[in-house]
Amino acid sequence: MANALVSIQIIPKTVINEDVIPYVDRAIEVIAKSGVKYVVSPLETTMEGDLSQLLHIIEEMNAAMIAMGSPNVISLVKIYFNPSGASMDKLTEKYR
Repeated sequence: MANALVSIQIIPKTVINEDVIPYVDRAIEVIAKSGVKYVVSPLETTMEGDLSQLLHIIEEMNAAMIAMGSPNVISLVKIYFNPSGASMDKLTEKYR
């Protein structure tokens, strides 16, 4: 059972002020390949799963940005942790 929701906005620095969208696409690809449930929003992506796994995914995302040539990365992260269970659907069901 998932115990955390983690939202991340990743902001890679580009060497010559190039478009960051290919970098963001690569970061989302890292999430997709992980197999966790996620939702892409205009300004951030939210993942659902085990907190330690989600934090590991964030590490992988940052490493992918560096591998693409970004000299550094800012990751803005929000964490909702509930040992008895965390669900995006449960937290937002009253709005649907």
